[in-house]
Amino acid sequence: MALFPASMSAMTAPAPDVLLAGIHKAADDVASDVAKLGDEDVTAPSALPGWTRGHVLAHLTGISNAMARQLEYAARGETIELYDGGMQGRNRAIDMTAGHDAATHLTDLKAALDRVLRAFDVLPGVKDSSANGTGWWAPISYRGGVVLDGGLALWRELVIHAADLLTGRGPETWSRPFCEHLFDFLAARVPAEDKLVLQPLGLPPVSIGGGNRSTVVSGMITDIAAWLAGREPTLGSLRASAAADGVDLPALLPWPAGTPAPK
Repeated sequence: MALFPASMSAMTAPAPDVLLAGIHKAADDVASDVAKLGDEDVTAPSALPGWTRGHVLAHLTGISNAMARQLEYAARGETIELYDGGMQGRNRAIDMTAGHDAATHLTDLKAALDRVLRAFDVLPGVKDSSANGTGWWAPISYRGGVVLDGGLALWRELVIHAADLLTGRGPETWSRPFCEHLFDFLAARVPAEDKLVLQPLGLPPVSIGGGNRSTVVSGMITDIAAWLAGREPTLGSLRASAAADGVDLPALLPWPAGTPAPK
């Protein structure tokens, strides 16, 4: 088996130990933020159209349990669909549990986070798993990839949805490694005719997309990452430039095929 599956072959992924630390931090941040919410807070709107904070919390609980199940089956050499009942089952579960009170949301979320963190924490070291397609490289059904893909997905979900909760942990708090991962992962959102030259302030440029229409997108790294992720840049630094002055930012495609967007 190749070191990286096809879904990650073009990506620069963090090493598993770095990723694991990122997942733990993201889980701690979300749990800390949710612990401060009261019943009225969870019924308030989130940053996602049509979703309350309760919907976001129900989704975070669901994706954490779903990814834990991916790893639990992978440890037995088996695969299983991400959600019971597929995306329809996912949506039903969110609708059924979004209206829970704050204490129930916190209890359910912490249990789901504990479950998925345990599943990642017991994975063998990289040297013990890469050669045999086990551990971090065990196959899972998510994106037809491996456990490492699942870890990256969980990292994205926890970090991005922490911002969607509108508790003060916006995209401006995203780390450089996380933003650089989004540059890789969300390159699939660039239309075929476009090429984007991402120019984070004070950092080397990154080109994504292979089209003939080139646009330079400059700004703070967190603002660029937020825009790529379909979120509102918070620092107001985003600029686009091309051969003609005053060019608008290009419209992006939906999230990569086969990947539930963070909503």
